[in-house]
Amino acid sequence: MQHLLHKSQFDAVLGTRSVLSKTARSEHFFVHRLQITPEHAALFPAAIALEAFVGVMSAKRFAKRAVTRNLIKRQIYAITTEFPLVPAAYAVRLKAPFAKEQFKSASSDALKRVVRAELLALLEPFRLQL
Repeated sequence: MQHLLHKSQFDAVLGTRSVLSKTARSEHFFVHRLQITPEHAALFPAAIALEAFVGVMSAKRFAKRAVTRNLIKRQIYAITTEFPLVPAAYAVRLKAPFAKEQFKSASSDALKRVVRAELLALLEPFRLQL
């Protein structure tokens, strides 16, 4: 698994509306997926169709504290490392805040469990079946 690093890579994944793209959503997240083809070789030079590229977008307006944004990013990268995804480019985007009343701490174990469970359910259709 490699990380999406450049704006052009994120733009390619988020901006494509074609047969090659697919989205999934849950209460708090969107997953945008782009099947990498030879025409994307300039953006994803490492390996065409051999591994997954994953990028995370967690906006300040949905997670005010950096601790929470980092927790979300770490959970996404951990899940995609533990359970490999089908080779493609993925952008996981936070779309709604987690309730402050339910999670008093910005980085609690309860928040980690909820984020992880939601992401596992969301990324299940994209998991590589070995």
